[in-house]
Amino acid sequence: MNHSPHFSHQTDLPLDKQILNISVNMARLSEWIADSYVGRKAIVDIFINQTEKYLVDLSDQNISEGFKPTLKRFQMEFGKLRIELENEKNKLYWAEKALTWANILQHRAKLA
Repeated sequence: MNHSPHFSHQTDLPLDKQILNISVNMARLSEWIADSYVGRKAIVDIFINQTEKYLVDLSDQNISEGFKPTLKRFQMEFGKLRIELENEKNKLYWAEKALTWANILQHRAKLA
């Protein structure tokens, strides 16, 4: 599909850019899920898996003390959101939470 070196891992980028990539993924996921999840499950799954890989990449890096609480909270919320996505009734809630996290990560990326 995508052969970009940043598709699965992004450790060669500065931390703030890695966080911004996660933010962009969350915004994309929010839009796709709120708009019409039907027919987009495959692409949603790809971006959720990619985001998980990006989070694993961050676990081996030197994250600033100022950003650690945000990252820890996001990781916890992302895990919950993944489970909640399975419930069709929660898709708009999931989309709203994903967009909220996209905004939080975008604004706090400079702290990483």
